[in-house]
Amino acid sequence: GTRRTDAGTVRLTQRDITGLLLCAEHYAAPYDLLASALGVQPARMRAITARWRAAGLASTGTLGPSPAWCWLTPSGLAACGRNYPARPPSLSRLAHIRAVLAARLWLEAGDAYHAGRAWWHSERRIRAALPTNAGTAHVADAEIHWPSTDASPYAGQAWAIEAELTPKTAARTARIMTGLLSGPYAQVIYLCSPPARPVVTRAAAQLPDKDRHRIAVRDLPPSAYLPGIPPQ
Repeated sequence: GTRRTDAGTVRLTQRDITGLLLCAEHYAAPYDLLASALGVQPARMRAITARWRAAGLASTGTLGPSPAWCWLTPSGLAACGRNYPARPPSLSRLAHIRAVLAARLWLEAGDAYHAGRAWWHSERRIRAALPTNAGTAHVADAEIHWPSTDASPYAGQAWAIEAELTPKTAARTARIMTGLLSGPYAQVIYLCSPPARPVVTRAAAQLPDKDRHRIAVRDLPPSAYLPGIPPQ
């Protein structure tokens, strides 16, 4: 038989592209959430990420409590058209990165999201677009953008998404809310752990009447927490 001209190279499927882009936009991804996003059994992720490693696109490792994580190499980020720094996520950020990705998958599974053809704008992309003199203002964990289509229940809106795992002071939380509400967001959605929700609720109650209705407070989905470790 004739040998393929691309023999020995990794052929990327649409599933591979989806997974690589997800890892790029979220700094890294734990195997269980990555498997859920790609619609495969968790046991399949080792084989899939092994193909990515063989192509030089990704690195993997156990960064904390199971499961393993995957993040992109410089070649992987370049293949995705992203110029983000290529490095594993810091240990202090793992829980937050997981919570934001879990929130994304949960929100994207909703009927309104599909009907409105909404799309996710990651914190990493938001930060990459900021000017170098942007200062230290709080940046949303993500944005949801709703296209201006007749089918969209929130046509033309942008929402800020905040994943709140650890409670801050109510005063600081209210300042963050006020800053986000001064931006282009029609709503700010807070997805909270049980310890963080009371503080977020109190902070929202401190806002003026004209702003209070633009804050929505919900629970984080169960997948936001490490498997076998319930929220505290």
